[in-house]
Amino acid sequence: MTADVAPAVRSAPTTQSLRAAVVTFLGLDAGTSAPPAPASYEPLAHDDPAAALKWLNSWGCRIRYPRTGEPDLFGPALHEWTARWYKLLPEPGTRLGELTDDDIAPLGECYADLCVLAAGTPGRPRTLGATAASKLLHGLRPYSLVPWDEAIARKLHSARDAAAYLAHQRLNRDWARRVLADSGLDEEALANLYGCPGRPLSKMLDDYAYITLTRSDTR
Repeated sequence: MTADVAPAVRSAPTTQSLRAAVVTFLGLDAGTSAPPAPASYEPLAHDDPAAALKWLNSWGCRIRYPRTGEPDLFGPALHEWTARWYKLLPEPGTRLGELTDDDIAPLGECYADLCVLAAGTPGRPRTLGATAASKLLHGLRPYSLVPWDEAIARKLHSARDAAAYLAHQRLNRDWARRVLADSGLDEEALANLYGCPGRPLSKMLDDYAYITLTRSDTR
């Protein structure tokens, strides 16, 4: 399995196709949902595992919370991961299009170690897994790191390992630069144009991948 895919699949979205995907994802075309508030994109605190777990479950990860008296597997494991890897993440204010190859280089190992992080309970232990790990990295760095799910990873990279995660960040970095160059706008103006003020381009590109790759799996 390699991280290489057909060039057509890897083509950057246009300003118009990205807008169509974001509008569909948010339900703005049908007027069924309001855009999320910009405050929802504040980076997660690196030292609050309880908040991180709640945030992950709000994103559909379905990780069981420890009951009163049960050992907490996730909290101590996340503290250990943070001590090893947090300092290697991009700066909180760095935007996806600003990432350099050097910024991206350590992220594969950060991601791989997060995938095997202990979660659940001693009676039903589990690891965090590929999708939840990518979501948590996005939560920690919402402006620069792009999450994925199984369908996105499989269709774009044929894998969900460290090399594929690196390839996904590089691909989305390149997409971000292309969209910004073609539109002539910055991220803030682009989000305003799409009717979702404050939404990071990293999340808009994830919206695009979800609409074009994940949702097509269910049809």
